[in-house]
Amino acid sequence: MSALSRRGFLGTSLLFVAGAAVGCSSNPQETASAKGAKVTLTQWYHQYGEEGTQAAVKRYAEQYTKANPDVAINVVWGADTSQYETKLNAALLGADAPDVFELGDFRAEMARKGQLAPLDDIYGSAKDGFNQADLDYLTVDGKIYGMKTIDDVMVMYYRTSMLKKAGVSVPATFTELVDAAKKLTDKDVKGLFVGNDGIGDSPYLLAWSQGVDLIKDGKVDYAAAAKSIGGLADLHSDKSLLLGFTTDWYDPGAITQGATAMQWGGLWSLPTIEKALGDDFGVAPWPAYDASGKPVARLGGWTQAVNAKSKHVEEAKKFLQWLWIKQSDIQMDWAVKYGFHVPPQTEVAARTPELSKGAAKDCVQIGTKYGISFPAEWTQAMQTGLIGAAADIAKGAAPAKTLQKAQAKAQDNLDKQMG
Repeated sequence: MSALSRRGFLGTSLLFVAGAAVGCSSNPQETASAKGAKVTLTQWYHQYGEEGTQAAVKRYAEQYTKANPDVAINVVWGADTSQYETKLNAALLGADAPDVFELGDFRAEMARKGQLAPLDDIYGSAKDGFNQADLDYLTVDGKIYGMKTIDDVMVMYYRTSMLKKAGVSVPATFTELVDAAKKLTDKDVKGLFVGNDGIGDSPYLLAWSQGVDLIKDGKVDYAAAAKSIGGLADLHSDKSLLLGFTTDWYDPGAITQGATAMQWGGLWSLPTIEKALGDDFGVAPWPAYDASGKPVARLGGWTQAVNAKSKHVEEAKKFLQWLWIKQSDIQMDWAVKYGFHVPPQTEVAARTPELSKGAAKDCVQIGTKYGISFPAEWTQAMQTGLIGAAADIAKGAAPAKTLQKAQAKAQDNLDKQMG
């Protein structure tokens, strides 16, 4: 399985040159037209690494046409994650753009440019059953422009036996996390792994856990998180962070091989961790920064959207509604049979057998209660700037001044988006 293939957590987007992947498409149009389909919708997917994914989406499309004979679905199976955004963006400027497509990273700018159709009408009363963090992520100027297909919950994994031996409780605040990491570190094991660079997701997690929104009401606000992000210097000075491991944080190797006692990672790693460690592990959200803060868990995952300039917007919206709101069996199949993820509808997630017990159930509850996603205006440039600032702070740079500089650049980026 490709650990990165079903997640947009690094700020990559999607694009696809028309025709680049057409040779890989299932083309039910021929069969469907023979049965009298009046409309053919083109649906684009990026190239998933998990075995069985392509056959699954073809099967879903065929099921829809069987239930709705007037509409055929032409599934286009395309470029890998690194190529998909560029190709999609190019296609959306041309005449052969897809009617329905995936987004690894939802972009508010696309909605404001009129590229995405609002979907509020097809959510209807079902909206109340979706993870609120997903709805917040997909809402631009009061309207919802996408539909999550999977949630990738990111949590803190910890080795139960190691914490018990060190007399350490699961950290509930950042101060406790720093203290625990230090106590859990010895000559063979590091206390915490957040990424090979010692940064990973920590800048966002620290800000959010302090209660700071990275972007709110058209304003970037990194500087307000100077207190929490400044704590990276403590983790680095204690030398309790695992650095430069053979795999990065999104792979469970560091914790399964005993190189770290605690590791930030994703739900997708849970089956591997469970197989390696049995019941000698637990999961928790990133701790609240302090008593006035809040625990957090990052949500990644893919979204599907409708091309606002499609000739068949209403048919495309009805297809999305059928697929990602009404067909709970399909949603469960897509989430756990080709990787390990959470259906975005909380009721469907609760009924998914593989997610109904143990650490998997804990992850679902953490995602529902503490889940948070990047702002819809978040860009790769903003991410690069904040990570760079956090790396400098970890090495001793003044937090407030360093974050203000990164904030100014990010605000310029946001102002351009907002026109």
